[in-house]
Amino acid sequence: MTKVLACIDASLYGASVCDHAAWAATQLKTEVQLLHVLDRAPDAVPTDMSGSIGLGASEHLLADLARLDEDRARLRLERGRAILEEAEKRVRAQGVAGVATLLRHGGLVDTVHEFEADARLVVLGKRGEHADFAKLHLGGSVEQVIRASHLPVLVASREFRPIRKLLIAFDGGPSSRKAVDFLLSDPAFTSYECHLVHAGKPKADDPHLAWARTRLAEWGGAHQVVERPGEPEAVIETYAREQDIDLLVMGAWGHSPIRRFIIGSTTTAMIRIANLPVLLFRE
Repeated sequence: MTKVLACIDASLYGASVCDHAAWAATQLKTEVQLLHVLDRAPDAVPTDMSGSIGLGASEHLLADLARLDEDRARLRLERGRAILEEAEKRVRAQGVAGVATLLRHGGLVDTVHEFEADARLVVLGKRGEHADFAKLHLGGSVEQVIRASHLPVLVASREFRPIRKLLIAFDGGPSSRKAVDFLLSDPAFTSYECHLVHAGKPKADDPHLAWARTRLAEWGGAHQVVERPGEPEAVIETYAREQDIDLLVMGAWGHSPIRRFIIGSTTTAMIRIANLPVLLFRE
């Protein structure tokens, strides 16, 4: 069985990642694999400090530093296990029977790449444990995962709320078409209200929108296709607020101004402005 791969840490987004992963697993009828990666903490003391101490350093001081490093590693390992244990309880409490935990050393991006082969979706929080919330930026590893993963990536908002309405930001490019196909290929999503929004200058007989209308009609769920002039950021933010949208779905790369959303810092801006969970698709 395929799985939802949920990246868990001790950030404020941990509980929300669990909730979004449980929701996704229920819709996709998959298991959840909870992953916690023990990378090197930003403020960690280097393991080998003998060079900075000098040749006259006493052996007992070097031994104390070695024990300190060992204690730090042991505590981080115990902390990681505790994080996964609580996360597993939270996901199981929401009715997901198949839950596995995975604790690894290394980098988040490489570890996700290693275990995504049999996954359908990656879930992570907008910011990691060590992110600077004052800057309101995505955590560095979070953005790297979005760029590197070939799977859809669900970026969880601070808190989970029941999902009833989906907004697909559609520009006609391969990634936005992939988003449409993903949602419409699973019968579970027919219970949701789908809003497909195209921002920009309206075009008569747009073949991309014609394709989208045909796919949605074949799908059979409640939906509407909306064209609105204006900058994509403003259009999507306003529409999501007006319609009380619960999940934003968009392509990670596109062929219109929406392309700016995933390149550089504007990716962070879009996710922050939406104040919603965002499901991203690559070409």
